[in-house]
Amino acid sequence: MGALSGKVVLVTGGGNGIGREAALIAAAEGAKVLVNDLGGSLKGEDEGSAGPAEMVAQEIRAAGGEAASNSDSVTNYKAVQGMVEQARDTFGGLHAVINPAGILRDVMFHKMTEDDWDRVIDVHMRGSFNVARATIELFRDQNDGAYMFFTSTSGLFGNVGQANYGAAKMGIAGLSRIIAMEGARNNVRSNCLAPVAWTRMTQSVPVKDEAAAARRAVMAEKIRADQPARFSVAMVAPAAAGVSGQIFGSSGENIILYSQPRPIETCTKEEGWTVDSILKEAVPQMAPKFYDLGRAPPSAPAPKPATAG
Repeated sequence: MGALSGKVVLVTGGGNGIGREAALIAAAEGAKVLVNDLGGSLKGEDEGSAGPAEMVAQEIRAAGGEAASNSDSVTNYKAVQGMVEQARDTFGGLHAVINPAGILRDVMFHKMTEDDWDRVIDVHMRGSFNVARATIELFRDQNDGAYMFFTSTSGLFGNVGQANYGAAKMGIAGLSRIIAMEGARNNVRSNCLAPVAWTRMTQSVPVKDEAAAARRAVMAEKIRADQPARFSVAMVAPAAAGVSGQIFGSSGENIILYSQPRPIETCTKEEGWTVDSILKEAVPQMAPKFYDLGRAPPSAPAPKPATAG
């Protein structure tokens, strides 16, 4: 009996990278899996292919599992509704969505075109809306549903050249949180994950020197796609029933829990603020707690290793 025995899981972006590994691991844990992948390029420029999704489905079936494939785009709401119907017609239901489908259009913001912005927002933000909206009523009605959305440190911390991607990923974190809040009474859970893994997205970053090439070689070995995929599968399993509304990270064998925005300083002036007093009093009071423009580390220093209980 696996962690997902008897469950049906939709995995988007399941033809490559984290999605592929999530589909394989979910199946190994007993789930019936609908593998969705448009089969397009990293930039979302071509028409796509049914091949990648079907190859993963075939691999699952060859290993004795149950899987079907779908090559529609998560950007099309009717197509996503079709995925839900396909899962129900083929496997008799749907209980969880793992949604890593994504593209990149990296460019400095002052050179970013409308198309660069729209394509990334469409796949990440609109795609997350589509898979959630197409499934949420079913999950609420059956009092059983779990989402794993994908955010990114490019949004949580910021990353030069990724204004479109970072904005979408921060939006996904907000979406996941509110779905978790609204779904709590109906046993609908939602979490999001900021993964660090060696996928075609990380491979797309230009190599500038030998040191960067050496770091890539280490990443390929130590920071694999199966690691965040395994965490994603665990979080949509019934055994994780008490976990919802969280932002997690996964980097190698590090599992990270991120803080969420909360007030850290409040300045009050009973008689009211003026422009001058804001500049002379409020800003200096808050300044010691300002965040600089450097990228934050992916996790707290010197984390304690997990121990078996």
